[in-house]
Amino acid sequence: MVNRSLTYLTGLLLGLMPLLASAENIDMLMNRLFPQDELTYIGFDSVERTDIPTTSGVDRKYLIVDFRSNRDESRETQVARVHEICMTLLGNLDLIRDLTQQGYDMVSVAFDRHYQYDCIP
Repeated sequence: MVNRSLTYLTGLLLGLMPLLASAENIDMLMNRLFPQDELTYIGFDSVERTDIPTTSGVDRKYLIVDFRSNRDESRETQVARVHEICMTLLGNLDLIRDLTQQGYDMVSVAFDRHYQYDCIP
């Protein structure tokens, strides 16, 4: 019984390792590339729409990367920042490969709870 529980726990931890590695990669990448005095990286969230069938061809699982601006910015400036963030994410082929292997269909950028922008290659 103890051996089976240990095997289950080991399998669970090994299954989480790629997710943790990707999370660390995203956190490190965003903190390194975007200065805190201009744009503050808050974190990310994973969203999976289980109500959409896998055969539908519609994006089911996506990553939302969350930022806050330290200044009042125009909508145009925010859109320019979204483009910069998206190109940074999409340009990191190792990160995109990891996310794809984990089943992610899309990456989005958010600056607040009201607006979310999809990164489209």
